[in-house]
Amino acid sequence: MVLTGNLTRDPELRSLQSGTSVCSLRIASNSRRKENGEWVDKPNYFSVTVWGAQGENCARFLSKGRPVCIDGRLDWREWQGQDGSKRESVEIVAESVQFLGGRDDAPGGGQGGGGQAYNNGFAPHSDVPADTSDFAPQPVGARNVPADDDIPF
Repeated sequence: MVLTGNLTRDPELRSLQSGTSVCSLRIASNSRRKENGEWVDKPNYFSVTVWGAQGENCARFLSKGRPVCIDGRLDWREWQGQDGSKRESVEIVAESVQFLGGRDDAPGGGQGGGGQAYNNGFAPHSDVPADTSDFAPQPVGARNVPADDDIPF
């Protein structure tokens, strides 16, 4: 399953006794529906678990308000509460987490707390710098002719 949304709190990283890192995320994702002829956004909240190095990266680079895309699976578990009652929950175990927007885009969070406007919840750029050298204009009259030893035949 794939889910996009914004973090509702800063990631929480912990380590198990085995040394394995596990990061807990909480995200909100809106769904839209019509009520009385008007479109209304309804927030849905999800708990996400991210294991290992990917979880460490989430804790290091993400903060409250940051948009993310989660690709994962649902995990149902049950346990007995301290009061003896049966408890259960469904959470998302992330296979991959894609950071959307830039570090400075999270409203009130991130490195600079920039707060740039989103387009439907997504910033128009990525953290990964693009190499645009292939698109640089060539001088007039320049020809890109390979040397004889570069020809594959």
